[in-house]
Parts: sequence; structure tokens; C-alpha cells
Amino acid sequence: MSKRVIISGGGTGGHIYPAIAIANALKEIEPGIEILFVGALGKMEMEKVPRAGYKIIGLPIVGIKREISLDNLAFPVKLTSSLWKARSVIKDFKPDVAVGVGGFASGPLLMIASLLGIPTLIQEQNSYAGITNKLLAKRASKICVAYPGMEAFFPKEKIRVYGNPVRSDIVDVTSKRKEALAYFGFQDDRKTLFVMGGSLGAKSINESLNAGIGDLVKAGYQVLWQTGKGFIRTAQETVSTLKSDAAKVFEFIYEMDLAYAVADVVVSRAGALSVSELCLAVKPTILIPFPFASEDHQTKNAMNLVEQDAAVFIKDSSAAEELIPGALTLLGDEKRQNELKTNIKKLAKPTAAYDIAAEVLKLIK
Repeated sequence: MSKRVIISGGGTGGHIYPAIAIANALKEIEPGIEILFVGALGKMEMEKVPRAGYKIIGLPIVGIKREISLDNLAFPVKLTSSLWKARSVIKDFKPDVAVGVGGFASGPLLMIASLLGIPTLIQEQNSYAGITNKLLAKRASKICVAYPGMEAFFPKEKIRVYGNPVRSDIVDVTSKRKEALAYFGFQDDRKTLFVMGGSLGAKSINESLNAGIGDLVKAGYQVLWQTGKGFIRTAQETVSTLKSDAAKVFEFIYEMDLAYAVADVVVSRAGALSVSELCLAVKPTILIPFPFASEDHQTKNAMNLVEQDAAVFIKDSSAAEELIPGALTLLGDEKRQNELKTNIKKLAKPTAAYDIAAEVLKLIK
């Protein structure tokens, strides 16, 4: 009988793509394995996971809003409903092990799995543990983390430090540069700035770039801009006024390996997945952390790089004044680019997905 694994969590690309990377690694190690995803209804995993070739079931779970909101009155009902549905899914699928990657759905699924005696593994992407994972840690069999020092949140004996699992196609992007230039329609003799704000977009980054993208193009640089859903029309209007092939705008980029391959410098939020990908892609990077992330974990993620001179840091509140000048300075300074590349490469963990997959398989009795 084939081995069976449930993987739960999501909400953002930072949770979804590590989950898919773990699933892909499990399939490579154990080709006959059966994998089922469990996500939150209405969240992006319900689209991204089937696109990656996996079945997903949605729970009605929602998060608690930090501000006073009528939506919070529905939370107990949706939590109870999600716990019952998680129990039903587990009883039907009969997993040998359950994996949680953070996000709304991992809470009910892993709680029920552990109560039913199924071994559970948590994968924590950030340098500051999320509330769901902290609550689940006591019952977890293993906890795989990306950063050292996580004993502050989890039992030391359960922790394995492996880094964050990322898509395997990002490990060697240098060889894809020619393909990437053709794909995006860029020229090889001009430096390219890749600007991304995470899967949901980034307001301060988008607004700063919108105001200054003309300066970058006038200076002779190319710009690849991933806006997220909310800003795409504004960006398209701005780029159309430039009347230049040097600026390309996308709501979402699925071909991230090609986006990294074409980039000479990257501007990014400091979500755990983005940081891990940038280390593997070996890109000189300007990090602008989202300041309202829980426990300000993006700033903590960024400082792990900045303290090792592996990235440039700009505060979200300073982006309007500093992003364009900072990008122009770094694009024009190859010596600084090479220093950042040397240091960020030291932080890459290319085998994370396989190391975590091996831990998952060890938990199967």
C-alpha cells in the first residue's frame, strides 16, 4: 500500500510554494506516494496547488482580524466547522503523516491529526514563529525551521534547521539568462531591475516605482515589475506613457526562474520564501520589509541578511524617498553587486526541500 501524506496551510505564496516544493521532493524520493493538500476556501492555494498538479480540499477557516470587526463573530463557527471537516478528510484519506506549513488551514488539520495519533511535522519559514505553529508545536513530532535560534519558540529536541524549501528550478538560473531575455523581450547589453512585492503585491514598492520608473528607463536600465492584483492597471497606464520596451509589467509571474535569471538587481519584500529564493538565485537585493507582518517578522528576516552584508535595507516608510535613488546607485555599482552576491550565496540552502521530505518519510511507521 502506498504511503500517504497530507500537507496543509497557505494564504500567501510564502506558505504555498514551500508546501509544493516539499510535495515535489516527496514524489522524487518516493514516486508512488499519495499527497493531498488542505487549504482555506477562497485563498490563493485553491488555485495555485491544482496548477502544480495536486488535489486540494478547502476548509471554511478564516483568520481573526486584529481590529474590532463583525467578521470575528463568525470565527468560532468557522473554526468548529473546519475542525469537523478536517476530521472527515483525515478519516477518508487515512494519512500516515500530516505536514503543516503555516496559514489558516494548518491549525485545524494538524490539531485533529495529532489528536487521532497521526505523526505531524511543522515547517516554519520565518525567523519569528507564527501563532499557529507556536500553538501546534507541543503536539508536533518534528519542527523544521529556516533559521537558527528557534528554541525561543519551539522545544529544542524537535527542531531541525534546514532552511526554506523552494522551487528546484531556481537553483541554477544563470544558465537560463538567454532564454529569460527572449521571454521578457529584454536586451542583453542593459542592466535589469526586477521589482516584486510578493504574491499579493506591495503598496509602498508599487507607488515608489510608479513615481520613478521613468528615471530608471531614462538612465538606460530595464525594469521587470510584478505588481500583484490591486496595482496592475495603474502600472500598465504608467508604463504605456513611457513608450519604451525597457519596462515590462505583470500582475503575477509564474516563471520566477526566468525573472531571477534576467535580473541584475532585485527589489523585494522580505517574506521568508522570497529571501530564501534570493539566496539561491544569488541576486544583489534591496529588501523593503512589510512593517505590518505579524511580530514584524519580515524585518527580522531582512536583518538576518543585512547583518551579514548580504542585502541592502530600506524601511517601508522611506521607500518613496529612497527606493529609486537606491536602485540607481546599486545598478551602477558592479563592485557592490558582487560583494552582495558573494555574501548572499553563503546563506543558500539548496537541499531544504529534500531534507524536510526525508524527515516526513522518517515519521511514517
